[in-house]
Amino acid sequence: MFRGTGAAHAARSFHDATSSPYTRSEAFTDPRRKQTIISLLDVLSELSNEASSDNDANLPSNFEDDRDGPTVDEKLQVAGSELFNKFERRMDNLDKELRNFANAARQLGSSVGILSSAFRLRERLTKLLFLFRENAATLFPRKISRQPRETLVNPNLMDRRRTWRGQQPPLRPIHDDGLDPESFPGQFASFAEDVVTFLNCLNEFPEFTDEAVNTSMRAFEVDLKYWASCLQEYKGQFRYPAVQRYIHDLTSEIGEHIDNITVNLSMFIEIGVPTIRFAQQHAAANLLNLSTVATFFSAVTATTLQFSYQLTDGVLEKSVNAFWFSSLVFSIAAAVNSLLGLTWKQAMYRSPGHRVPWWVLIWIKRSPLVFLVMSVACFSAGLMLFTYATDQGFVTSTITTVFTAVTSFGLAAVSAWFASERWIFVQHRGHVWLEDVINETTHRMLLLSAVVEVRKIIHYCNQRILAIRGLIRRVSFKKVTNAITRFRHKHHTLPTTQEGPQMLEISHHHEPALSMCSEYTERPNSLDAPASEESESSRRSIARQRFKGAVRSVIMMQQQQAGQVPLYLRPFMPPRTPSFDRNSTAGMSPTRFSSIGLNTIRGQRVSTLIPKLRTLEPIQDLSIHTALVRHLQFSPNGKYLATSSWDRSSIIFRVGESFSTQAVLVHVRGFIGQVAWSATGTILLTRLTRGIKVWTEDGLSKRTIDRPHSVSSIAWLPNSDTHFFSVEGSDVFRLDIQGKVLDSYHFGRIQLHNVAVTPDGQRLLGVGPLLAAPNGLHPSRTTRVEKRIIVFNIETKQFESQTPVVNDVRDITISKRGGNVLISFERKTPPQLWKMELVRDARGREQHSFAQVARLLLRHTYLPKAQVDIAGSSYFGGKEDQLVLCAGKAGDIHIWDRDTAALLHYIRPQTFGGDLTCVAWNHSTDEPFMFATGSHDGTVRVWTTPAGDRSSDDTSYLERRTDAGATNSDQYGSSPILSPPPAPGSSRRERAPTIRTTFSIGPPG
Repeated sequence: MFRGTGAAHAARSFHDATSSPYTRSEAFTDPRRKQTIISLLDVLSELSNEASSDNDANLPSNFEDDRDGPTVDEKLQVAGSELFNKFERRMDNLDKELRNFANAARQLGSSVGILSSAFRLRERLTKLLFLFRENAATLFPRKISRQPRETLVNPNLMDRRRTWRGQQPPLRPIHDDGLDPESFPGQFASFAEDVVTFLNCLNEFPEFTDEAVNTSMRAFEVDLKYWASCLQEYKGQFRYPAVQRYIHDLTSEIGEHIDNITVNLSMFIEIGVPTIRFAQQHAAANLLNLSTVATFFSAVTATTLQFSYQLTDGVLEKSVNAFWFSSLVFSIAAAVNSLLGLTWKQAMYRSPGHRVPWWVLIWIKRSPLVFLVMSVACFSAGLMLFTYATDQGFVTSTITTVFTAVTSFGLAAVSAWFASERWIFVQHRGHVWLEDVINETTHRMLLLSAVVEVRKIIHYCNQRILAIRGLIRRVSFKKVTNAITRFRHKHHTLPTTQEGPQMLEISHHHEPALSMCSEYTERPNSLDAPASEESESSRRSIARQRFKGAVRSVIMMQQQQAGQVPLYLRPFMPPRTPSFDRNSTAGMSPTRFSSIGLNTIRGQRVSTLIPKLRTLEPIQDLSIHTALVRHLQFSPNGKYLATSSWDRSSIIFRVGESFSTQAVLVHVRGFIGQVAWSATGTILLTRLTRGIKVWTEDGLSKRTIDRPHSVSSIAWLPNSDTHFFSVEGSDVFRLDIQGKVLDSYHFGRIQLHNVAVTPDGQRLLGVGPLLAAPNGLHPSRTTRVEKRIIVFNIETKQFESQTPVVNDVRDITISKRGGNVLISFERKTPPQLWKMELVRDARGREQHSFAQVARLLLRHTYLPKAQVDIAGSSYFGGKEDQLVLCAGKAGDIHIWDRDTAALLHYIRPQTFGGDLTCVAWNHSTDEPFMFATGSHDGTVRVWTTPAGDRSSDDTSYLERRTDAGATNSDQYGSSPILSPPPAPGSSRRERAPTIRTTFSIGPPG
């Protein structure tokens, strides 16, 4: 390195020297000196290149390709900034849709409420986006910049309304009092209120209802209230990194709701707003038509009054004038009220229908039509009387009276029909039509006893009449036929033909066929019940057989098209065995190191850890379980390995050069979820669904402890062989191995999944989801509940800290010294390392000046090279817990450095065995490294680094392959691939020769 620097410095010096005019003249005067310097620079350059190549050769070859790659911190910064930028785009899209909706809603009547709620909602979005940006800028300062408060302009367009005096006021900035991190709960609650107000104003348009908008906004309201209630418990902690990170993670949940609302609101703008506008225009057009007709009819009435207003002598004349004057009044009222209703419906600032008094609403909507009908009725009555008052002819008076009566009856009938339809709609909420009510009423009337008797009499009379009519027809037809026959016999004038017998013969020939057909068609009705049941069952069995044959034919055709050989054609083919390519390097290989690895890890530590981890190889497969391996753990003294499986057995292996079976612990009832060794490794606990069993290291059952509730986890007290914790829902019980409850601890509304005890035994750390918010609310169906990491003081029985997390928490582990806490998550969320610090307790200073509480700070997130589905829990490993071990379900294993989060070793997915389910590290020894993995097929695979003093007979397969020259995996830094099964007697996949089996009846699962 120094050589290269010196050579570069010499080159720059030479370049500067040659660029100077004075030096250039000297160089031209002495060319030998210039040539000597150039030669010297070439030699220095060659030496520098050789030195750099030597240094690179000493480093792992896989590091070179990732030297310029992003660091772990850089990846987290980029991921966090991308999450916020995505959230910002979602908020901008919603704000844009709200602005478009406000512009489109201005054309609607009674739109002032929806406009006002949309403006308030846009203002709330601006405030929330500012708070989320401030929060993200604190977490990711290199990627996200802060927004000045002066740039917060109120998007409320109503602030730009014109004033009566002076010019238009400038836009006012948002009142930023209280816009600090502590206002998140209040902002969430206000956001929920604004969303509900907007939805209620949207539903005030009866012309159109969008269930998608209602569903999405109601779900968003529930979640906002849930988050606001949960965040209330972190008052005073919103500047802590853990709470800030939780709020930042909520952006993904909020963003999904905002996307749904944005899409549904866009569809509402495209479909709902035009529908509402059309309905309102249709109602306005109806009122306009009524106004036009009423105006025209008032003109007709006023013109007609010219003929009668002077006739005031008799009663008829006075009656005519009274009716016509009334008609004129009603027609004018109909026209005026129609214009009034039209103006009211088109007004933007009118109140919605449910906020108007009922008499006002009825007057505006119903009075124009009622007045027009009354005006027509009065005019018709006056016209009819006018014919008699003016002594018109009898025909004229009669025709006028009859036609007036007919038209009046039609008008009354239609009006009654309209009124009945309205009444039926109000009574049945639109579920029943008027015709259905009329038919039902008619049917009930027909069921009356008197009506039934009358119908019977009528039916009897109809039958008698039909019978008499048929009899008369038969008698008359018979008489006519006899007369014709007698006439033919009497007069043989026409020759007869022989077509009759031929037709008869033909009919006899066809008669058997017809009889067979008739017999076939009438057979089901003539058979008795058992025969019909047998024929029915036989037909079903035949149909089933045909269906099975068709399915087999389709399967055979598909297999033939795919080039596969059917199973029935290869009954004697040998079973397929896994083949291993000796030249393949796709088995296990460590991944390349990120640049943070060698930049932060001390050189000596890397030089010792990396080569040692590269030699990890599976040395033995323990195939005793017949089902999935649920959990496994090494004893603290390193002598035993305990496993639990879904085959209802737990096995204790003796650790050594070749693992042997110490005991098989068979549980008759209940699945085994966990095994836990005591501090000295002499007592083993196995966790059942509703109980705990106590065993010795030799596999002897000491006691079965039954519990009234489901047990989710067990944990020993530090340095104890008699006391342990049992996690049951929201409670943790302290028990002894005799089953006696010594103490209990309640964790409130948190359902604990797992707990861990600090080495000093003073604090209990637990993880689990929140059962309900403080106000009793639950999130919507698509939203994840809040999870928490709890630090509980065992002595004071109080919570010292509560850390919220969004992802599903699986397990928690504490390092030997107690300063580091490893959190494992479900599915594809990588594990995290949290540091537990003791700080002075402000609340306890009055009682004790040195009171301290524990607080968790996130130190690292262990990112794999690709997204991995995590199997089981993550564990500490190595000397002083310097490593973090994690296994993927596909069979890949990741090993990170604890303090730097650098990925030190990566074992690729295996080509043998099932998917991994759990992993455990042997903490008792660091020479060699040792860990075990469990898989779905029940195999327990033991991994270790080869010892330096191994004999040639016990060397690893990698060493044998290297000596044979049959592998090139070293150039990639790969871990070995298991060889094909060796000859009998030298197999590494073995079973223990002696097994101690212990049967125990556990509590019912």
